[in-house]
Amino acid sequence: MSALPAWAADLPIGAGLDYAAVLVFALTGALVASRQQLDIVGFIFIAALTAVGGGTLRDLLLGRDPVFWVGDPTYVLIAAGAAVAVFFTAHLLESRYRALLWLDACALAVAVPAGVAVTMRLGHGPSIVLIMGVVTGTFGGLMRDVVCNEVPLVLKQGELYLTCAFAGAASALIASGAGLDSFTALLICGGVTFTLRAGSLCFGWRLPVYKARPPRNF
Repeated sequence: MSALPAWAADLPIGAGLDYAAVLVFALTGALVASRQQLDIVGFIFIAALTAVGGGTLRDLLLGRDPVFWVGDPTYVLIAAGAAVAVFFTAHLLESRYRALLWLDACALAVAVPAGVAVTMRLGHGPSIVLIMGVVTGTFGGLMRDVVCNEVPLVLKQGELYLTCAFAGAASALIASGAGLDSFTALLICGGVTFTLRAGSLCFGWRLPVYKARPPRNF
């Protein structure tokens, strides 16, 4: 492990980001459950899976004991409450898919800083911070979509998603290297993540994709 950066010495904000990420990701999970017409128990399961999936994988990879929601079951209660709320209100939305896209963008912009904050607080170096920021931000939604047989947003062609998470985590590292305080660095991280994702949704921002070419015969 590397020495703990000065800006990461005070990161109780990481727990607050985890709470926010759990809430918003739970809402997205419940919206997907509504599209699949599941019962209320199914809503709670999918919401909780989405809400804690990325953070659970992060904590397991980092060797945190206990995993964040095992140490504080409030996270699961928040996810369950969000699922119940969506179960009774989802029908009021004009477009549940559009709401899902934007809530997921907001969740990504909160979860990536949460992963960065936790990893930096543990004193890990830049490469691990980048990876854990991406893992925390993307794997809950990936689990949600795979379990519900939806096209994973994280792999949807023609949209930025993983790139947003990576750029957000990288921006936090750059900000910390410039000597900015933890709140500002994490705010920049969330802002960069959301801006790129919103730009992809609204303006079609994307990276070039691989195009197959005929093999050369020589």
